[in-house]
Amino acid sequence: MINLANRMNRLGTETAFEVLAKAKKLEAEGKNIIHLQIGEPDFNTPSNITEAGKKALDDGYTGYNPSAGYDELKEQIKIYSKNIRSYEFDKDQVVITSGGKPIMFYTMLALINPGDEVLYPNPGFPIYESMINFVGGKAVPLKLEEKLGYNFDIGKVESLINENTKLIILNSPNNPCGSAIDAKNMSKLANILENKNITILSDEIYSQFLYEGSHSSISNHKNLNSKTIILDGFSKSYSMTGWRIGYGIFPKELVDPITKLVTNSNSCTASFTQIAAIEALKGSQKSVTKMVNEFKSRRDLIVDGLNNIKNISCPKPSGAFYVFPNITKTGLSSESFANRLLEENGVATLSGESFGEEGKGYIRISFANSKENISEALNRIEDFVNKL
Repeated sequence: MINLANRMNRLGTETAFEVLAKAKKLEAEGKNIIHLQIGEPDFNTPSNITEAGKKALDDGYTGYNPSAGYDELKEQIKIYSKNIRSYEFDKDQVVITSGGKPIMFYTMLALINPGDEVLYPNPGFPIYESMINFVGGKAVPLKLEEKLGYNFDIGKVESLINENTKLIILNSPNNPCGSAIDAKNMSKLANILENKNITILSDEIYSQFLYEGSHSSISNHKNLNSKTIILDGFSKSYSMTGWRIGYGIFPKELVDPITKLVTNSNSCTASFTQIAAIEALKGSQKSVTKMVNEFKSRRDLIVDGLNNIKNISCPKPSGAFYVFPNITKTGLSSESFANRLLEENGVATLSGESFGEEGKGYIRISFANSKENISEALNRIEDFVNKL
């Protein structure tokens, strides 16, 4: 018998992949399933990017590269970041990784000692809490409140900070709620954090998916740049989920420790994917604009449809590609609602509790699917609720 290390008991998971496996099993049994559970754009990677990746393979980009990534890609990230968030930094502050999750993991490993406290959004991306617990930290939730547009109360943040607080995680636009922190509230938060010895991890993977207003980043507040980490990547904006490429922009003193973690884990990010990522940033952005416009139209369709179903209410998200409807009036728990909806009516969604304790009474629905399928899913959800 193999005895696992105790730390494995503290490791969580991402329920979307479990529900996907369950849905695929039902499909294999002949049931028609509409997939609204996975956070993956239903668009192909733009052709100019795939062609760049193919050419890179043909040109021999199949070997190792520096652990922190190619300088040319870092330079393009520097230009891109200046455009999207007016953030200026040295290219050597960028570390390229195999997706965005390693930035979370490496940050926790580099900064969090047992007992250190980490503030994180709840409901929130489940890997935040999982990683905090795994490294022995204490996860302190920042409750996202429906009445505040699924944002946390900025005024309560300071009361959650103590001498053990080491890190705060921001995610704007947010998964699972689609909420975004506006410039006014970001400034209030910056004022609170300015004189605190706390590192900030700002997950901005959905920064291009905003349907109203413009993206507000904590990096706009230059007095915080020396303790701010920006997480971003290519999976969402460029439909490159399977390419596995993301990056972090780190304070200079963290670059070497984070790079050392890359070297000790996966050595480097695949060379040909980095060449494709350079093309993603340098090439035409028309595909991004087209995709975001389509998602906005789908958002309006699904929000209007859900709000016309009895006992369901759904605020309109300002970003990402998720809605987080309140289902408490149906009388079902989040888990029961999601499970029965899949098994009885063939619509795959996620229980709100998959994203933390504060997700009780909600489900997450991804609108990364066609309007035709979304419309059919709405009919199935209405039929399911009417039968309760």
